[in-house]
Amino acid sequence: MWYVTVVPGNTTTMTFFLIICSCLAWGGLGKPQFPDQEKDPLFWNTWAQHTLKNALTLQKLNQNTAKNLILFLGDGMGIPTVTAARILKGQLSGQSGEETQLEMDKFPFVALSKTYNTNAQVADSAGTATAYLCGVKANEGTVGVSASAVRSQCNTTQGNEVTSILKWAKEAGKSVGIVTTTRVNHATPSAAYAHCVDRDWFSDGEMPAEAVQAGCKDIARQLFENIPNIDVIMGGGRKYMFPKNQSDVEYPGDKKHFGTRKDGRNLVEEWTNRMKNKKAQYVWNKRELLSVNPNNVDYILGLFEPGDLPYNLERNTETDPSLTEMVEVAIKILRKNPRGFYLLVEGGRIDHGHHEGKAKQALHEAVEMDRAIGRAGLITSIYDTMTVVTADHSHMFNFGGYTPRGNTIFGLAPMLSDVDQKPFTAILYGNGPGFKVINGLRENVSTLDYQGTNYQAQSAVPLRMETHGGEDVAVFAKGPMAHLLHGVHEQNYIPHVMAYAACIGQNRDHCMSSGGASSLSPALPSLAALLTLTRLLC
Repeated sequence: MWYVTVVPGNTTTMTFFLIICSCLAWGGLGKPQFPDQEKDPLFWNTWAQHTLKNALTLQKLNQNTAKNLILFLGDGMGIPTVTAARILKGQLSGQSGEETQLEMDKFPFVALSKTYNTNAQVADSAGTATAYLCGVKANEGTVGVSASAVRSQCNTTQGNEVTSILKWAKEAGKSVGIVTTTRVNHATPSAAYAHCVDRDWFSDGEMPAEAVQAGCKDIARQLFENIPNIDVIMGGGRKYMFPKNQSDVEYPGDKKHFGTRKDGRNLVEEWTNRMKNKKAQYVWNKRELLSVNPNNVDYILGLFEPGDLPYNLERNTETDPSLTEMVEVAIKILRKNPRGFYLLVEGGRIDHGHHEGKAKQALHEAVEMDRAIGRAGLITSIYDTMTVVTADHSHMFNFGGYTPRGNTIFGLAPMLSDVDQKPFTAILYGNGPGFKVINGLRENVSTLDYQGTNYQAQSAVPLRMETHGGEDVAVFAKGPMAHLLHGVHEQNYIPHVMAYAACIGQNRDHCMSSGGASSLSPALPSLAALLTLTRLLC
């Protein structure tokens, strides 16, 4: 969707408005085609001049104190994924795709983040989560501990714990929340509350006996014990909260979804009992979630699957909530706190789609996360809410092949290979399960449903699971102090900036100075009104 600021009396802006609206009309007529407006230099010059004027307004920086902080983390959402998701979003609405704007594209400040772990050139999701949540780089496979901790060695935990921005916010009196499409005790969310030398210790059922005996705690247990009363917890991972062999409420006959805990504890029941005198609610399906009145609930625990939530393309829309639906409920609960909130949102299954070589699943997950970003923007304000969108790492995913404008993102390149004379898809992986050889030759993709939901795109190197990529990832920011995210940064810089914006954690001194919470310039409220008018018009 395009958003155009209409300034009365400004003929240049009005011209741009008419051009864009004509493009929207063209886009709705059916199959995308090359728009005539793009042949006219006036189209590009007007667009660029409008963008320039918007950029000049950013000289008046938003230096408010951030009441609220939101971090959207697209797991595995490298820059090629962002670009491909942008095209997909446009094509889903009948456009060519390339000219579309993602919600994150509209953020005024963009930086690059260096994702390496202390012991890994190409990172994993645990060490990176420790960086962008706790502010220190760490070893791969570990969460909430410094690089002095060694993966899977329980005795290296104590003394090496590091705390997260979620805890800093809670200690400052803010409400805090975690929303994810993976398990709530998966790598990304767990770094917000846990201190664990192995990301795979989901419950004590996945831990070696010696680690349990040595006093190390599983991640699910830490979710409820380390930071008491996390206000919002939503995602999957139900089976890790229940005693071993206890049947699941949704899949009672499926043993793979039975409880995994060897200690016999029922963590959901314990949470419910502990919160019985508070306005707290446990939910496990979409109907229960959407029946919640945020005005009457202060704490919510939502566990919607035994493991990860289903891919958005495979989601049962009657029983499984979308990421957007979870985010909306979360914000409406959290924003009641007059001191504000911190919310971590993970689009976690972008990563899973890529690992499986299923680009269509991954990109639809990215589009859904972008939809959640847009919804969050509608129910918060840029004046008091800092929103950051980034990724933990990239993937060995890319697309190319000189495809023409409007080519379906899941389609074929417009040529045959000049080596084996066979077609190839625009999307390819550097490695992964899509490597197929038949009679010593590359598989002919034209004989396959290469636009199917679970099609595994061809890869150069055969692997059962595709790997992460090592390049920098983008950081998009808006709201108070967003301008501090610029240039190229170490990944662990992110929570320091967010804490500074909100005056929490170790970044409080500047808040006591006369200039620590300066007001917005008079021009900015009028800009907000214009943006609101734009949404209504377009």
